[in-house]
Amino acid sequence: MDISNMIIYNNNQLLALNKPAGIPVQSDKTGDKSLLDLAEIYCKHTVYLIHRIDRPVSGLVLFAKNKKALAAINQQLQEKKVSKQYLAILSEKLTPAKGTLTSYLIKNEKVNKSFIVDKSQSNAKEAILHYEYLKSSDKYHLYKIQIETGRHHQIRVQLQDQKVHIKGDVKYGFRRANKDRSIDLHAWKLSFKHPISDEQVDLVAPPQDNPIWNFMMEGL
Repeated sequence: MDISNMIIYNNNQLLALNKPAGIPVQSDKTGDKSLLDLAEIYCKHTVYLIHRIDRPVSGLVLFAKNKKALAAINQQLQEKKVSKQYLAILSEKLTPAKGTLTSYLIKNEKVNKSFIVDKSQSNAKEAILHYEYLKSSDKYHLYKIQIETGRHHQIRVQLQDQKVHIKGDVKYGFRRANKDRSIDLHAWKLSFKHPISDEQVDLVAPPQDNPIWNFMMEGL
């Protein structure tokens, strides 16, 4: 698979790709070629994964081309200086139209799901996201979501807890799968400081080309 049409940003320090839904970011038990594999084939050397998105999710994934760049961006992540915005197509509306969700999560490795628990529970990790309503079609609703924390399946489980569901996400309660087994969650924007120049970098990845996403993105 050629990744040249996925490239959003590329220089001596970093590579950002717009991952299609269905490709794993890292190798998994399926043995399918991962985005990391493809990035290393393209760059012809080792690259370092900075953050992950789930296999059925599309959008921005950032790689470092050397350990110095990796350390610099990881430092920004630890200091919460990296902005990560997603778009989600939901089956129901959230109330109020703009707000913040704070939860405590535990990951169950056996079933590959996260669950919301009481914050006093051992190993519970805080998860914070901010959401904002953008527009609706006749059946679905588009929201912008910004995460402060990068927990396993964070957006998916926090929305389920509000009794709203991402289109196609049967694992977290949506009624039916998308034909391609994707879910309508897209890593849309990523902002950080360049590890060498310290200049602001603002990346934007368009969602997949299909009727519902095309409608939702009109005017945005």
